[in-house]
Amino acid sequence: MKTHRDFFNFKICARSKNSMARAGVFITPHGIIETPVFMPVGTNSTVKMLTMEQVLNTRAQIILNNSYHMYLRAGCELIKKAGGLHSWQNWHKPILTDSGGFQIFSLSKLRKICEDGVYFSDPKNGSKHFISPEISMQIQNDLGADIIMAFDECVPYPCDYAQAKAAMDRTHRWLKRCFESHNNPRQALFPIVQGAFFEDLRKEAANIVSSYDAAGYAIGGVSVGEPVEVKNKIVEYSTPLLPDNKPRYLMGVGTPVDLINGVRYGVDMFDCVLATRNARHGTFFTYHGNKIIKNKEFEDDFTPLDSKCDCYACKNHTRAYIRHLYKTSEASAAVLLSIHNIHFLVNLMMSIRKSILQGNFENYAQELLKNF
Repeated sequence: MKTHRDFFNFKICARSKNSMARAGVFITPHGIIETPVFMPVGTNSTVKMLTMEQVLNTRAQIILNNSYHMYLRAGCELIKKAGGLHSWQNWHKPILTDSGGFQIFSLSKLRKICEDGVYFSDPKNGSKHFISPEISMQIQNDLGADIIMAFDECVPYPCDYAQAKAAMDRTHRWLKRCFESHNNPRQALFPIVQGAFFEDLRKEAANIVSSYDAAGYAIGGVSVGEPVEVKNKIVEYSTPLLPDNKPRYLMGVGTPVDLINGVRYGVDMFDCVLATRNARHGTFFTYHGNKIIKNKEFEDDFTPLDSKCDCYACKNHTRAYIRHLYKTSEASAAVLLSIHNIHFLVNLMMSIRKSILQGNFENYAQELLKNF
């Protein structure tokens, strides 16, 4: 009988001498992922504003879809009939699906959590739904992603200790049910470490999820409104608690500074909607910090968005031109800025990986952080 070990394999190629940073290779059924890696988010089976060819041209190795959104629209049966997410959206590299736990958590006034699962209402049409760990596994199995996430309960920031522990304990009971109902070895099921911002709970959670024979592990429950220093502290504490020989995925984190620090703490995989969300609001990444395209300083600036970037937007257009598009409400402004922001983060991770392989990550990271 085949297991996930027949389809997934992670190898560490190099380590930083002065931090937990490492460069690896993660083999999946739909291709090899070189880590550390940033995963663009295609919530509704599309990365907002972009075609899959445009996403491919950013050099993205893997994208994330959200099973909660896919379950509601277009529906798992239709996507399964189309041949799964890879065929449905014409993306033939690896795909990761989030279980929807975080999205349901965000519907605080529209959901009810119980031991069996979560009852919730569709915020768009009010229709009633129920998702349990078993149903979440079936949804993600129908969608056909390479990496799927355990169904978990995320708590807000701030929360008290009792609330955090109750959610963590339920997450672990649900995790057992996820593994018992998941039987597709071509899909890697990642458990998720919860525990809010309490170190003893994080340690307990890491010990429990590490006891499962998984192809990789995730850190959840951050980027939920906490201060940056609190987030950094819990990520730095939690990451080394997870198995060293498996990929570690930090969920929902994606500023350039967060990526650099996450790699330093030993994280291998990242995702965040920030790249495209910022782009739609006119903000773009550069190696000298974030910039806002609508600012008057770019009115007659005929340089690229970033001089070190070789994305389509930077090779073909100027800040002045893209500012004009943005000021006149042309959708192409968001398209070009989205291309740039995703390309920027994907290639930032590639350059970080190169620095780890060359043995100078810490110097490179310090140089980047000074500029950012």
